[in-house]
Amino acid sequence: MNSSPGPLAGKRVLVTRERPGELGTMLEARGAIVVHAPLIAVREPADGGVALERALAGLASFEWLVVTSTAGAERVGEAARAAPDVRLAAVGTATARVLAELAGRDVDLVPPVQTGAALATALDDVAGDRRRVLVVQADRAAPTLVDLLVQFGHQVTSCVAYRTVLLDIDPTVVAEADALVLASGSSVESWVASVGLHTPPVVVAIGPTTAAAAARLGLKISSVAADHSLAGLLTELERRLADTACD
Repeated sequence: MNSSPGPLAGKRVLVTRERPGELGTMLEARGAIVVHAPLIAVREPADGGVALERALAGLASFEWLVVTSTAGAERVGEAARAAPDVRLAAVGTATARVLAELAGRDVDLVPPVQTGAALATALDDVAGDRRRVLVVQADRAAPTLVDLLVQFGHQVTSCVAYRTVLLDIDPTVVAEADALVLASGSSVESWVASVGLHTPPVVVAIGPTTAAAAARLGLKISSVAADHSLAGLLTELERRLADTACD
């Protein structure tokens, strides 16, 4: 007997990442029509990566390496593999998965909530006093993580791993979409700058940091994924679309 189609079947879902990647594959597997409308692009940092290269050359002198995005994990994974005694922390499960794969070992710490504040608090709880910490982030990253770690007494070196460039999209794609998924604060900023506050009927954010960016800019979010991961994002998207179908 054939199973009935799920709530994503035939739905046009806007994906705003530079590359649809795993998210696009997961959506298509559920029958969604992926509309790729990139809002951000990842570029080399302003210094060409010199500061990060220097920090990674001395990675063994740090006790913790903290990464806050999959793009950042891609840039430090090989260095982490070459420094097996350095403990690894990631802001969320997607970042942890990429970092673990490239480093060839498990990530030591992922906070229960995908925010910089939660990551800083969790690391302070397990790291002990005055640890040397290397934080790798995007140029647009909020200062919360680094500021809290310094406040907690850790010796923090912060490096920009990449620049996030905001892109424009064709506003006409919005009118044809059933849903929008947002997986970063930068995507929210770019959406508002390019499209404004108009959105498809359903908008789902991957976590509280993205949702907070939307609230700050006045962009209405339908809901936030309970599990701050790609799988959690899709689960919440399915739930919202199923609820919409019943209205």
